[in-house]
Amino acid sequence: MKPHLMMSALLAATPALAQTPVLTVYTYDSFVSEWGPGPAVKQAFEAECGCVLNLVSAGDGASLLGRIKLEGARSDADIVLGLDTGLVSDALETGLFMAHTIEADLDLPVEWNDPLFLPYDWGYFAFVGNRGAAQPANFRDLAASDLKIVIQDPRSSTPGLGLLMWVKSAYGEEAAAIWEGLADNIVTVTPGWSEAYGLFLEGEADLVLSYTTSPAYHLIAEEDDSKVALPFSEGHYMQIEVAGKLAATDQPELADQFLRFMISDAFQSIIPTTNWMYPAAIPDGGLPEGFSTLIQPEKAILAPIDQADALRDLALDEWLRVLSR
Repeated sequence: MKPHLMMSALLAATPALAQTPVLTVYTYDSFVSEWGPGPAVKQAFEAECGCVLNLVSAGDGASLLGRIKLEGARSDADIVLGLDTGLVSDALETGLFMAHTIEADLDLPVEWNDPLFLPYDWGYFAFVGNRGAAQPANFRDLAASDLKIVIQDPRSSTPGLGLLMWVKSAYGEEAAAIWEGLADNIVTVTPGWSEAYGLFLEGEADLVLSYTTSPAYHLIAEEDDSKVALPFSEGHYMQIEVAGKLAATDQPELADQFLRFMISDAFQSIIPTTNWMYPAAIPDGGLPEGFSTLIQPEKAILAPIDQADALRDLALDEWLRVLSR
């Protein structure tokens, strides 16, 4: 192509490129990883939106809210994906989120009618270990054992926060004593889930705080049935992960389009075998076969959202006090 014709072609293309809308979604590390949902979600949404989906990793789940608070109305994010029921009340108090317009047919163990935050998956926290190894039946048994565990920091990680809520909800005033018993079992406390699970797989610990669904990954992706989630007699704490639209977004309609896509079959069918959680709306094809082998907690624990802040603050104070000794 002649130089002047090439320049004309570039100039003609520039306005079209400039008009392509960009939707920025803050989420957590494992979501955007090459083995997480991010790549498939990006490809599927861009195929229908005529836009660029910019997925930005902002650490683990609890770090998302901290970043949004820091950036405030100046944030580049249009959507935050990866908060959970332990953070929803705190997120609401920031005033940084706005209501969505999505009517969703959800399949959750609890009723959901929050106007700001829309669920996309859920699961139960559990300790995961190796089949055939010692399997304590509850937190008291675990504290009395010499098993080595890896957990996540509740100040930066939603699983870490979930563990605090689990112990506090199950034991109330006895929670501090449970943590005193567990203190010598803890090998390390990691910033996020990925680091903790990696240490477990490397043999640095006997158990890792994860999810009842984690063994499905090894079974389906690796044809490895050696990993198991331990059923605890206290019950298991539930996590519902949500996304919310920021009030300062300059793409409100595109943000709503993404949230609508998020609960569609195109998105929900990706979740079970990439995020390894239960989808918030069952895909047309149902759940993968390996999910039928997972443990089903006899008791589900979930603090009411309007009480989560107070319970979290008490639990975090106890945890910090005990582990700093």
